[in-house]
Amino acid sequence: MNTMDYEANLEARAELFKALGHSTRLLILNLIELKPRHGEELAAILALNPATISHHVAKLVAAGLLSSRKDQYYTVYSLNDEILERPISDVVFLPQPGLVAQVEEDAYRQKVLRTYFRHGRLTAIPTQRKKRLIILDKLIYEFEPGRLYTEREVNQVLVDFNEDVATLRRDLVDEGYLNRENSRYWRVKFIDEVDAGKPDGTEL
Repeated sequence: MNTMDYEANLEARAELFKALGHSTRLLILNLIELKPRHGEELAAILALNPATISHHVAKLVAAGLLSSRKDQYYTVYSLNDEILERPISDVVFLPQPGLVAQVEEDAYRQKVLRTYFRHGRLTAIPTQRKKRLIILDKLIYEFEPGRLYTEREVNQVLVDFNEDVATLRRDLVDEGYLNRENSRYWRVKFIDEVDAGKPDGTEL
């Protein structure tokens, strides 16, 4: 294992413990242990905002503790037994083959972000789709779920990252991160959001 792989492996393990280091996330894991659940159900049980649940679930998914599957309009989460059934010593002490895939994925994502971002600015838009999707995954979190944006407002968000707002805006729409109708935009692709339709109760 070279130094870069070693550090990436350690970082993945640290993220696992950080994901477990919050009482709400522990409650979520216990609820999902009883049966697979979607985010709105978790929000109702815990009396928390769906966006808060989405934040915590994203941490658990990123750490490999939860897996997800689509069920009609919902994203349903289940425990990743392979990770949770391992003794803690397997996570603390290197090496652990079970985390290799997650480590490689996280390491690649971080490498792309380091390559294309400088001081919070996007220095270039990748031509390779795999890399561009990583960039879009990062940018979409700048948009609030359930909010309608004018094209000007979308541009104002994107210009903070790169001057080529037209390309970024088009890519976000083409790849399904933003939906567009009658010159209004809203976020579509977000972990645990339901239905790709318009924000409820809002006419375009």
